[in-house]
Amino acid sequence: MKIKAIITGTTGMVGEGVLHECLLHPEVESVLVINRKPCGVKHEKLKEIIHKDFFNVSSIEEQLTGYNACYFCAGVSSVGKKEEDYKRLTCDLTLNFATTIIKIYGERSRNMTFCYVSGVGTDSTEKRKSMWARVKGKTENDLLKLPFKAAYMFRPGFIKPTKGLMNAYKSYKLFTPFYPVLRKLFPKYIVTLEEIGLAMINVSLIGSENKVLECKDIVKLSNVITSGTK
Repeated sequence: MKIKAIITGTTGMVGEGVLHECLLHPEVESVLVINRKPCGVKHEKLKEIIHKDFFNVSSIEEQLTGYNACYFCAGVSSVGKKEEDYKRLTCDLTLNFATTIIKIYGERSRNMTFCYVSGVGTDSTEKRKSMWARVKGKTENDLLKLPFKAAYMFRPGFIKPTKGLMNAYKSYKLFTPFYPVLRKLFPKYIVTLEEIGLAMINVSLIGSENKVLECKDIVKLSNVITSGTK
């Protein structure tokens, strides 16, 4: 079955990269992106919805039907935020969107793959001192309990940007020339944006025993050939 994917956060670095891979991949039939502002991409596979309030998507529910994958790449930094605010904008917002999808699809949600972008160092125990890691851990844990076909938690560390895309973080661009060396020294913490996108596509097509995917898992999954070409 071809992938029909919903993607959030395509005005950010990871979402833009995932969208890029989806538009290139022969096993992805169509993509719906939901953003607060236009992503600036035009493609025959692509449909875009501009929607400001991710806590209330009732006005666009009818447009969310007919898909079998959701790649949730939207997120905010924890810098300068209190835990209550960060939890609301991270855990609560993500779970609201995911449970809305389940409400819309009903039993058909068991045909959908949900991928969530977390981060290396996320705390699955929800007990460590690091606030962001606890909140991300709770988000992961709650998503894994939902009745999707499968939910996968992506935990990238340093991400090598894809050349030519607009939304790469400046700090990542600065380190890109050193990527080959960093990859050899710290293979557990480094992936490419291309690998993240391909891994999401591949878990949608063939699944994975691991539901929490660290960098090494992402790299391995990205190299699986699912259609004769990547």
